[in-house]
Amino acid sequence: MMLRREFLITGAVTAAAGPMIAAGKTLRIGVTDWNLRKAGQIEALALAANLGFEGVEVSLGRKPANDKLPMDNPEIQAKYLAEAKKQKIRLAGTCLDILHVNYLKNDKLGLKWVADGIRITKKLDAKVMLMPCFGKGALTTKEEKDYVGDVLRELGKEAEKAKVILALEDTISAEDNVGIMERSRSKAVKTYYDVGNSLNNGFDIIKEMRWLGAKRIGQIHLKDKGYMGEGKIDFQLVMKTIRDIGYEGFLNLETSSPSGSVEADMKRNLTFIRRLMV
Repeated sequence: MMLRREFLITGAVTAAAGPMIAAGKTLRIGVTDWNLRKAGQIEALALAANLGFEGVEVSLGRKPANDKLPMDNPEIQAKYLAEAKKQKIRLAGTCLDILHVNYLKNDKLGLKWVADGIRITKKLDAKVMLMPCFGKGALTTKEEKDYVGDVLRELGKEAEKAKVILALEDTISAEDNVGIMERSRSKAVKTYYDVGNSLNNGFDIIKEMRWLGAKRIGQIHLKDKGYMGEGKIDFQLVMKTIRDIGYEGFLNLETSSPSGSVEADMKRNLTFIRRLMV
């Protein structure tokens, strides 16, 4: 029979080293390949695994060749899947980063990339595709938001068939994002909730996450200015909120490296967030 002290120690180690399981819900910590400074590079998987992450959010690439995204290549996809298996790590989602170039709100080519991205994300078994709308591609008017909702109606149908979530990451409110979701009439269209971006744009992140609920959040980015835990965000409250709403899946760190060492700073942030999961 295991002594109580041994049981507590074993439980603490298990909680710190693996996914959090609370009330039947599972949370896993992933990381973006671009914050590992290996955007679109397969080496990101080994680095993430060595640092202790459970998944990697993979960039699909901004520079197409022959009208194809860099990741739109069966050989490259097979290598990623093989490497993920070797490293015992998941592909925690994809990022359609070419939407920083061909904006979803006004560029027909952006729609092609979304369609291609759905197919690639399905092949990678990554489940969620981030669709960024920032800078000149930000959704600033009602007309732009309505247009995006409309174009995602057909694309949403394709995503539903592929069992891929189309997750919008942007600078607008939770309410405006839900307006786009409802206009799309697709259960595949959700929001990619980034706590750092939302706070910086003046939104109450706890109120928004609770209002959205798990069903309308496709995936979550965790970050703050500088190191996590030293900025304005109360991550203990954030993690409680995530548990309370019943969100399941990946929480991807999109954190910077203040010291200049990706390895050291990612480990520091990962250790910080894991302590809040025990």
